[in-house]
Amino acid sequence: MTTQEENIWRLLEEVCDPEIPVLSILDLGVLRHVQVREDGQVQVTITPTYSGCPAMNTIAADVKLKLLAEGYPNVQVDLQLSPAWTTDWLSEEGKQRLEAYGIAPPVEPNGDIHALFGRDTTVRCPLCQSENTRLVSQFSSTACKAMYQCQECLEPFDYFKCLK
Repeated sequence: MTTQEENIWRLLEEVCDPEIPVLSILDLGVLRHVQVREDGQVQVTITPTYSGCPAMNTIAADVKLKLLAEGYPNVQVDLQLSPAWTTDWLSEEGKQRLEAYGIAPPVEPNGDIHALFGRDTTVRCPLCQSENTRLVSQFSSTACKAMYQCQECLEPFDYFKCLK
């Protein structure tokens, strides 16, 4: 990786997910590749958390605007669907930021598969830390989150679904 590419990675740490603004696209694992070509064009590759993620157009525009403001006038943002995004790509700092923001981070690699066999996934409440929670809906404010409710503090909260 060139010094220029390393600089671009650092700059893109400031581009946040529009749906979860406490996460950068690096924390989320959406930013996959940066290349500066000989002609000066910057090619950035991003992978959506879901193939139909509506935030990807905004993220691509934010990447271009950030790099344009930093002196990179020729930026191409490519969408890469394979390999598919996985919650394994979330940084540890990103998981901590999610929880501090009130969204429970993914807990088990195969947790959501347990539902197929009638077993519940234990999701800790990000507000009071209780594990006495229940699934309300597999879908929440975005497709990548489920809605849970804490049985201790009674507050509803989002859970960032585990995807492999």
